[in-house]
Amino acid sequence: MRRSRSVFLVLFVVIFSSVRLIADEGMWLPYLLDQLKVKEMQSMGLKLSAEDIYSINQSSLKDAIVLFGRGCTGEVISADGLILTNHHCGYGSIQSVSSVDNDFLKEGFWASRLEEEIPIPGLTVMFLVRVEDVTQSMLEGITPTHTEKQRDSILQVNQRKLMDKAPKEDGMGAVIKEFYAGNEFYMFIYQTYSDVRLVGAPPSAIGKFGGDTDNWMWPRHTGDFSIFRVYTGPNGKPNRYQPNNIPLKAKRFLTINAAGVEKGDFAMIMGYPGRTDRYLTSWGVKLAVDETNPSIVKVRRKKLDIIGQDMASSDAIRIKYASKYAGISNYWKYFIGQTRGLKRLNVIEKKKETENAFAEWINVDPGRKLKYGNVLTDFESAYLELSKTARAQVYLREAAYGAEIIGLAARLEQLANILSDKNTDPKKRDESLSKAKEAYDNFWKNYNPETDRKLLAAMMSMYVSDIKSVYIPDLLVKAEKKYKGNWNRFAEEVFEKSIFSSIEAFTGFLRNPKASAITNDPAYKLAKAFEAVANRVRDENKESNEKLSRARRLFMAGLREMNPDKLFYPDANQTLRLTYGTVQDYKAADAVHYRHYTTHYGILEKEDPSNPEFEVPHRLKQVLAEKKYEPYYKTDTVYTCFITTHDITGGNSGSPVLNGNGELIGLAFDGNWEAMSGDIAFEPELQRTINVDIRYVLFIIDKYAQCNHIMRELSIRYER
Repeated sequence: MRRSRSVFLVLFVVIFSSVRLIADEGMWLPYLLDQLKVKEMQSMGLKLSAEDIYSINQSSLKDAIVLFGRGCTGEVISADGLILTNHHCGYGSIQSVSSVDNDFLKEGFWASRLEEEIPIPGLTVMFLVRVEDVTQSMLEGITPTHTEKQRDSILQVNQRKLMDKAPKEDGMGAVIKEFYAGNEFYMFIYQTYSDVRLVGAPPSAIGKFGGDTDNWMWPRHTGDFSIFRVYTGPNGKPNRYQPNNIPLKAKRFLTINAAGVEKGDFAMIMGYPGRTDRYLTSWGVKLAVDETNPSIVKVRRKKLDIIGQDMASSDAIRIKYASKYAGISNYWKYFIGQTRGLKRLNVIEKKKETENAFAEWINVDPGRKLKYGNVLTDFESAYLELSKTARAQVYLREAAYGAEIIGLAARLEQLANILSDKNTDPKKRDESLSKAKEAYDNFWKNYNPETDRKLLAAMMSMYVSDIKSVYIPDLLVKAEKKYKGNWNRFAEEVFEKSIFSSIEAFTGFLRNPKASAITNDPAYKLAKAFEAVANRVRDENKESNEKLSRARRLFMAGLREMNPDKLFYPDANQTLRLTYGTVQDYKAADAVHYRHYTTHYGILEKEDPSNPEFEVPHRLKQVLAEKKYEPYYKTDTVYTCFITTHDITGGNSGSPVLNGNGELIGLAFDGNWEAMSGDIAFEPELQRTINVDIRYVLFIIDKYAQCNHIMRELSIRYER
């Protein structure tokens, strides 16, 4: 793999999560590019300035990058607000407007004109307007003598003051995020658009080709993209859906470069990575490997078995649960790979090396010992205590609410309080009932009671079997005795008596709404029972979590003080980041060497008509057989995906892969199996980002779907 020269002087040759700092590692803040030494990127092939990438004074690349939905990235690719993102990012939206009669997941969807574009209720995109350093204001009044509780209280007061001054007109809003474990704070001003419509999506046999089998794997042959459009009011400002809304007039959109990539090419990715924990200590890694990850994997495997079996039995259930299944499966496999990677790469020992270096640095100076002397012992003692409830915490999150009926019941607590209050304004009461009905209608659209009943039985059985008795609600203890361990009977009775288990039962409740109908409901009682346990666990862990919070903040401050000439990148926290590197192959294992690209031949080789994950649409085979690949390919080969050395994580899905001119050459959509430990420890020799080649995206839109109207909106270059 190509290694760029370091631009940072360091006191130690190790960064906390890797044996060296190279350009490919790091999710950098675009608004601090001058500190990042943008000349290093320029020496690798960047043709832009820092101002071209992030500016508040003029149009820049950041204006074409959006936070898509709740946890993905998208990019603007036309003057009229076309948004390109991954198919799996749009999957839930596509599923929400699909039915047995109009199965857009299976068949794909392509609007032929604006009037056919489908509004997606609840879907938003957010544009970053600017970023402000508010560290000084946030930390005002805080001293080293304050406890964590006192510190948090002051932070909340200071944050409210800042938020009160933040812009709120025209869809504007602010978010304040902490960096470096609470040593710095930045305010992000966003503009949110809520009228977003589906424009196009390939069938899942293209957009999800390889399914769970290929997920997190290379080589990959997935056309993982979908297309949406942002609409505004007639005045050009954000507006909720209205028939007379108009396409967004984009401040900036990306030019597409369809010349292809070559090994060694410079590339960068801009997007919204969700979360990393690169400065996690050895004790934290051990807890993940020994307890947290295996518990998540076990519970999710059971969920997948139940849901998958029911999905296979009915197209209606398949459509209802498609997005849910994909979400559960994605991180089920992720945590398997992460545990494997952490063990295989000996990450615990690498973390200990840094901790030992930190201890040596502290011990040579009395002032450091006074400030940082308790950090490592606090880590050790905090994690020791947290390990006692770790499995219970996972099961409370993954299993206790594993049946959706419990979560739905829990959300009606506020309604129960309103109904029980005789002084409640009748208008407020009616509004609450209307919202409850709307929520239930939305819930029911993607719900199958029999599937959920099976989940309830399985989750309660696992919870009682795997969790210490002290964390098992009395309600379940009594149920186990009453039903003699037959959790199917228990689940059947819950569903027979619950007002949430059928439309008829809930409609009957709405005709005669009483608080007692909610509070006496068996699903609601389960929710409250688990809530009580969760509160007790939280209280037991309060001191340890406060100790851990303080230790993390001091540890991060100490690492930066220990290495004063090194620029540490902050952990991901769903804020706009830039990562840069090159197109590269890699050696996955002994005698296993992967090239940097894949082609359509791999699609045909993987085809298996008996396996839905590897079906190849007849239309795609027809188009491939015609060999009319120009102008995207000058040979008889269709290039599908490529890999780069970028540092990404969840949330980067859909992020644009850009060449040195800032032109779109691909979409990031996955990481590779050999480096699944990457959120905790970056491994430069192994870590790769999997991207769909923009030429394959264009090929599908143009040759497969024949969407000339979409193609006419795009700005495409064919020269390198």
